[in-house]
Amino acid sequence: VQLQASGGGSVQPGDSLRLSCEISGFTLQRYVIGWFRQAPGKEREGVACISNYDDSTVYGNSVKGRFTISRDNAKATVYLQMNNLKPEDTAVHYCAADQPPAYGWYPLDSAEYDYWGQGTLVTVSS
Repeated sequence: VQLQASGGGSVQPGDSLRLSCEISGFTLQRYVIGWFRQAPGKEREGVACISNYDDSTVYGNSVKGRFTISRDNAKATVYLQMNNLKPEDTAVHYCAADQPPAYGWYPLDSAEYDYWGQGTLVTVSS
């Protein structure tokens, strides 16, 4: 099971970025995928997660209305579209995966996920 996150960079407030999480070694359709982030000196935070059953999504309060998670099973890739970026979005962003124990399971709790990518840095600064 491998996850490869990419798409991070340095942008100005108000800009947009799209992160990608490429999956290999397992069938994406069978896994819930989440995006998490960790800023220096802070705990890891849940950003967005997407169900494998029906593409239901959940977002952290700090990104609701600005970020969108989506999945393309044919390309084995999950995306995080980030709009109207703010300095407080600065962090290393990680994607994670796990098989759901039941329908409706796609938690924002990083402790629930067993498989992790290496992270991509997003820096928002003027």
